[in-house]
Amino acid sequence: MMTTTLALVLSAALTFAMIMLPAVMRLRLWTVAGFKQAAGNREQLPEPPAWVARAERASRNMLENMVIFVAVIVAAHAAGAPSELAMTGATVFFWARLVYWFLYLAGIPYLRTAVWSAGVVGCVLVGVAALGG
Repeated sequence: MMTTTLALVLSAALTFAMIMLPAVMRLRLWTVAGFKQAAGNREQLPEPPAWVARAERASRNMLENMVIFVAVIVAAHAAGAPSELAMTGATVFFWARLVYWFLYLAGIPYLRTAVWSAGVVGCVLVGVAALGG
């Protein structure tokens, strides 16, 4: 089990990776043309392959979930030393989000939703811990 701080830092790193992967792949940043497009206004982006479009949607979903995760982590820390329940919830959130990302990239719908739900449960556990549960 990881600490809430470690889970938050790893989740932030995961969020960064989730944002960067589709950007790099869609623009082909390893090419001169891709780098020029990335440095420009990005007004006429090429259509992404299906898996890159899924990666973009997954990154937006992660940003939405990180807002909630950060809020409950801050609340847990404000309430005092994070409890075992908060650490469990934070650990569940991180691992669920990591697995969710791979499932989303692979295009596996129902299992992806179940894993997403596990991440929500992790947030709820941290929130309950913040309230003294």
